[in-house]
Amino acid sequence: MPLHIPPAPAPALRSVLTALGSPTAVREARTPSLRAAQGPATPELPLPVHVWDGVSAEGVSATRLTGWRFLIRCGDRAVAAAETMLTPDGWAFSHFFEGPYIASTELALRQAETMSHTYQPRLLSVPGLYMLTLWLHGDCAADAATGHPAAADLLVPLAPAPPGIAAHRPHPAAELLPVLTHRVTRAPLLGSPA
Repeated sequence: MPLHIPPAPAPALRSVLTALGSPTAVREARTPSLRAAQGPATPELPLPVHVWDGVSAEGVSATRLTGWRFLIRCGDRAVAAAETMLTPDGWAFSHFFEGPYIASTELALRQAETMSHTYQPRLLSVPGLYMLTLWLHGDCAADAATGHPAAADLLVPLAPAPPGIAAHRPHPAAELLPVLTHRVTRAPLLGSPA
């Protein structure tokens, strides 16, 4: 079934288009593949980026919207991504970047397109584990800027995933979030000095 990609806020898209049209912004970007790209670069597949702040005392996953990410396509492949952020004046371009999450996001989206259920794709960042997942939200009519992972939502860890968590394997949120909670709460103990 097709994914229901939520529309990005118009100012977020405009800020990315402006940055792509600026030779200075592209030249100064730390993305060699974007600087070397031949032909027009277009922003596609806008995904809201939520940061997971753990589980609240009520047992609800706490998330907050931090931006919108666009894959930057040149020809037949994504060569970079552009991130926007919310400022007091509205949505603004933040930065271009590249790396393994670009191809991993594309792969996870292609896999999600083959599923029998329609989802609203989002990105969920787990900073305590240096982890990013494709969050497949089951309510396609929901506001993409709000909400938290529902028990039946799927989380697809992107590569590179933390040790012991398989990349590109869909997990129900009800199963993966307790594992992440356990790992995040244990992480400070593992990294603390003796």
